[in-house]
Amino acid sequence: MSAALALGAVADDYTGASDLANTLTKAGLRTVQTIGVPADDLALPEVDAVVVALKSRSIPAAEAVAKSRAAEGWLRGRGAAHILFKICSTFDSTEAGNIGPVLDALRADAGEAVALVTPAFPETGRTVYQGHLFVGAQPLNESPLKDHPLNPMRDANLVRVLARQSGSPVGLVDTATVAGGADAVAARLDALAESGHGAAIADAIVEADLETLGAAALRRRLSVGASGLGLGLARALVAAGRGAARADALPGAGVGGHTACLAGSCSQATLGQIEAAEAVMPVLRLDPERILSDRTAIGAAIEWAAARLGDGPVLLATSGTPEAVRALQARHGGAEAGHAIEAANAAIAAGLVARGVRRLVVAGGETSGAVVDHLGLRAFLVGPEIAAGVPVLRTAGSEPMLLALKSGNFGGRDFFARALDLMR
Repeated sequence: MSAALALGAVADDYTGASDLANTLTKAGLRTVQTIGVPADDLALPEVDAVVVALKSRSIPAAEAVAKSRAAEGWLRGRGAAHILFKICSTFDSTEAGNIGPVLDALRADAGEAVALVTPAFPETGRTVYQGHLFVGAQPLNESPLKDHPLNPMRDANLVRVLARQSGSPVGLVDTATVAGGADAVAARLDALAESGHGAAIADAIVEADLETLGAAALRRRLSVGASGLGLGLARALVAAGRGAARADALPGAGVGGHTACLAGSCSQATLGQIEAAEAVMPVLRLDPERILSDRTAIGAAIEWAAARLGDGPVLLATSGTPEAVRALQARHGGAEAGHAIEAANAAIAAGLVARGVRRLVVAGGETSGAVVDHLGLRAFLVGPEIAAGVPVLRTAGSEPMLLALKSGNFGGRDFFARALDLMR
């Protein structure tokens, strides 16, 4: 990778990183996703963009800041003039962060007075109007995300949410300003910087708004947003002559071995996808209570799958309804239960790979992070899109595998079947 990067990105979870890498690839940037800051000896192809995936969304803020600064430093060292801090399109965070603390640190490192921030991605139903985030037609605090098991979102006013996390005042780039074009947005950011604001939530309702915001954001060294802003940045870069024609075919020979799916997300979308999968493959619904209390449960799940892998794909799910999750958390503690289930899914994934699985579909951001870390995978080439925000990934720098890492809310009811069709 000799040429300077056109764009660097620091993503706060693995599925979000895949979502962004997919978006950049579709827009015309040759993109690689790494897991953590790459080692110096990791061989990467000639690319336009690198997305460094971190598992930093729900860890202590100081740790998230340190990891994010290290990733930004690596990307700047490879010539990236602009860095996108990639966050979830539902602004997943607690009152203490981690979006605000990481934003403040990266902005200081970049020497910028203000950063544009937007989680909007209209293609996936996420829009921002007058600083308020909508999921489809519902304000964030009235959507199913209000019951997120780790980061329940109870306030749709992102100016207010971010101001509670950041050390600087937060302003707004409203719809009327965005309609005025990139110059108007840039002028608004300059005015906010002069008045002491460190961040500005930007409205975006349609895809054209993202292109305006991307063109304006590139005039500074840092921006913060979901994959929608990544789309705007990529299109601005391609218009300026960076990047290449879309090339989302994965290089390399076919990947043999068995196929399996894991589901740890408790989103309504994933629950529906598991139900639909029961018509096309064997599904084992694991009891989270048993996983927490019975050490033999993980081994039993692996053996259940091993007995069926020779006949085709299988799905193992620890997903549950919001009511079941709340009851489990009440008995065992929220963080403790979540980490235990993630660790169980990671151990199951390792057991499946040891039994010949080379194509693996994982549903759930935290679950995906735990699985990828446990398997020691370090980088991915980005392939064809399964669903909006979810590409096929091929491992780079390790034994070939195909993976799909899905955020809980992404994909239609037939997601698992569609993923398996594209990973043959």
